[in-house]
Amino acid sequence: MVSMFNVPSTIIVGGGVSSEAGAQSKKMNAKKVLLVTDSFMVSSGLAGKIADAIKKGNIEVTVFDGVNPDPTDKNVLEGLDVFRKNGCDVIVGLGGGSPMDCAKVISIMTANNEPISQYAGLHKVPNKGAPVIVIPTTAGTGAEATKVAVIGDTERNVKMMMLDVNMLADCALVDYELTMSCPPSLTANVGVDTLVHAVEGYVSVKANSMTDPIALSAIKLVSDNLLTAFNEPGDAKAREGMMLASLQAGIAFANSSVCLVHGMSRPIGALYHVPHGLSNAVLFPAVTEFSISGAPERYATIARTMGYVTDKDSDDAACKALVAGLKKLNVDLQIPRLGDVTKVDLATFDEKVEKMANDGIASGSPGNNPVVPTAEEIVELYHRAW
Repeated sequence: MVSMFNVPSTIIVGGGVSSEAGAQSKKMNAKKVLLVTDSFMVSSGLAGKIADAIKKGNIEVTVFDGVNPDPTDKNVLEGLDVFRKNGCDVIVGLGGGSPMDCAKVISIMTANNEPISQYAGLHKVPNKGAPVIVIPTTAGTGAEATKVAVIGDTERNVKMMMLDVNMLADCALVDYELTMSCPPSLTANVGVDTLVHAVEGYVSVKANSMTDPIALSAIKLVSDNLLTAFNEPGDAKAREGMMLASLQAGIAFANSSVCLVHGMSRPIGALYHVPHGLSNAVLFPAVTEFSISGAPERYATIARTMGYVTDKDSDDAACKALVAGLKKLNVDLQIPRLGDVTKVDLATFDEKVEKMANDGIASGSPGNNPVVPTAEEIVELYHRAW
């Protein structure tokens, strides 16, 4: 099977490496940087610290903090306007997946015509845009390593998945110290999101010999570190392990693909504005149980990697242990049920669930799943997760 493997040309990993933002901007001959972030990063003071690090290289910085938790095409166009009005030449994305995705799409829009919607799907971005540096502040999305962005289309009320090598960041600064103040609930949500990325990257029909070992490494790191990071937020070793897991999972799924969890998750985010990591987490156990029959050996390997069983146990026993283990993990991490996160009753949810199922299939991700579902099966899975 032919496969393509893309990663940022520079990835710097370790405590304190976010201070490299200025040096890396200078290597890109930056004169004026657009720092793309959100209001929390500004109010917490972190955006100011990164801006100061960039300014040390005699580089001007303009801060755009108008990124929503679920970034939209309007956020992108607002940021693009700020980029152009201030004569910026390099973009730095700081935050979780939302600011990083927004930064990547602002970049491609500096060199491609509107509307943004024409770039939804696979390999549809003709030109590379302004250079991009990304600095993740959560151990979850893996967006620092991917050629993917998810942006809300406000006109159609859907989430657009865009994948193209021209959206790959030029540099990723992966600094686990930025996650030390991450609250337990967010640590849990993005931590399970990391596990989803790694597992889907491993069981996808597009998994390959380059992505498999990276995905399994990420799965092991999550298994070893997530509960500690949740229960002991100040544990630097656990935080470092989760940050590396997030990076590796991002590399894995970006070079194989995501599957059914993501296909079902995007409509939840679009309609109910549930954060992406949380919507992935609430769906994960039910979707895993549904998908096992399509790749039992791979799911058994995941169970062994997570320590749920040993090599002496059968694949069937391993798969059953995996489902039980993922359900318990959600309970231990206080991940809510789907009905809790949508904040509507089941009757109201059911008014839109068929459209959600069809939108999920249309995204393309369910087609990479070990078991490709029908729309009716997706509706049933939403109900199982309820």
